[in-house]
Amino acid sequence: MAAEAVGETPTLFLRKATGLVRGWSVRDSMIYACLSTNFVTLGIYEFTFAGPAFPKGQLITAVIISGIWVSFLVVAYSGLIVTIPRAGGDYVWQTRILGGPLGFVTSVTGWWFILWLWAPIYGNILAVQLFQPIWATLKWTWPGTYTWFTTPTGVFVVSLLTIAIAGLLVSIGMAGYARVQRWCFIGGMIGFLVVVVLLLVNSHASFVSSFNLEARKLFGVSGAYAKTNAAAAKAGYGTTALGFGPLGPTMLLVPAMMFFILWPNWGATLYGEIRGASDFKRVFRGMFGGLWITVACTVIFLLLMAKTVGWGFYQNLNSLDYNATPQFGIWPYPFMLAGWLVHNTAFQVILILVLSLWFFGWVGTLFLSSTRVIFAAAFDRVLPDRAAEVSERRKVPVYSLLLMLLPAAGLSAIYAYSTTFRNYTLDATLVIAVTYLFSAIAVVLLPFRKKELWQASPASRIKFLGVPVVPASGVITIGLLVFNLYEWLTNNLYFVNNKSSLIYMGAMYVLAIVLYVIARLVRRSQGIDLGLINKEIPVE
Repeated sequence: MAAEAVGETPTLFLRKATGLVRGWSVRDSMIYACLSTNFVTLGIYEFTFAGPAFPKGQLITAVIISGIWVSFLVVAYSGLIVTIPRAGGDYVWQTRILGGPLGFVTSVTGWWFILWLWAPIYGNILAVQLFQPIWATLKWTWPGTYTWFTTPTGVFVVSLLTIAIAGLLVSIGMAGYARVQRWCFIGGMIGFLVVVVLLLVNSHASFVSSFNLEARKLFGVSGAYAKTNAAAAKAGYGTTALGFGPLGPTMLLVPAMMFFILWPNWGATLYGEIRGASDFKRVFRGMFGGLWITVACTVIFLLLMAKTVGWGFYQNLNSLDYNATPQFGIWPYPFMLAGWLVHNTAFQVILILVLSLWFFGWVGTLFLSSTRVIFAAAFDRVLPDRAAEVSERRKVPVYSLLLMLLPAAGLSAIYAYSTTFRNYTLDATLVIAVTYLFSAIAVVLLPFRKKELWQASPASRIKFLGVPVVPASGVITIGLLVFNLYEWLTNNLYFVNNKSSLIYMGAMYVLAIVLYVIARLVRRSQGIDLGLINKEIPVE
């Protein structure tokens, strides 16, 4: 930097080393992958919409098909990681293989701008899986009953709390976050095992009796089980028994499953800070293990719900659009209902608290992966240098974190008090899938665009019947993402093809283009050619 000050040619990268450290093991990356594909915070929440939308489809079959298909995405991303194991993930790969402008626009839109909108989405999950069940169970009335969390002020307060917790977890550094997520994962799995035991040892008749008893005690509703079924029947909803077919309607459930199963590679932007990132088997094992732990837990959950709760009743609950019965006015959180099998308020509250560890281990994913994309773009000098500054003690890119926190807080306020703006968030998942699509294209083109780099990569040596596995997996991943994007954009039942949301997402891409053009002009005036930077692999 001093040399630049006296007129010498500026160096391409901001400095000679990133300042980041490898603070995670492959085990930490596996836990992160499992929490990112979180079947508790995302999976069972998504079933509320998926089952009623496609009643002829089979959820278990859809989950297994989705797991198999996403496994190819894991292979493709593993190949990219071991070839260029750097902080920034999608941004680095796309800018080096597809070109700087395209890579910057797709990656920062998907990993930076769109994740601002996820703060109130995460906050809503915290409200319906922790605060509302606790307030209902304990009958608290301050600052209001459980319905207060659905008010604009309630939504905003919980969103700010979510942002604060996520920011705190990222600020303690990779090693600190690893410890937190490890204990949350262990505690959350213990909570899930308690639910498994409850559903295994109790009969369907016991659940019906317990459901009616607790519904009357907590909500003042008599005969709640029968009333729920009657309300669903009156609404014209019907479902098929749990099984493993037919394939056609079940395939329509796959895009719905992607709202939680598509994210085992959420930690791909962090591999500049993970030990063993150049070992294909270790990288693959981390993401693949996280993915299939999620698939296994999901299948166990669905089978037990069918056994004890009753499949028809569970889908009737989901079909009533956030109302366990029309009289409850609360999301039918399955684990709260499982806790009702034990008629003890303290047990019910403790179970909800323990299961909330799935959320608290997961909430850091809101900002952690995104900060590394911002950091990488700043290290490449596309974004202001400050965004690549790393704190001395914990090795955290503080200003990158602020670029997530502050806009997220502002947009959460708009989200809370504007029902119109809430519709703008509907395509948030779609934009991230587009980012993944371009990385899949990058891995297919890698052997041709970066031939020497590919030949030196461990990924190039993995073949099946003479065919390179990683690029082939990239082709299959492209098929997965194109299929999902087509269905999301053409089928109203996924609730994501909102015109206003598409316009908003388009505006985010325009913002990214404007930022890149400004950066190119500014850096050119400083004697720095961003095009040359994209021809080099970032230093560590």
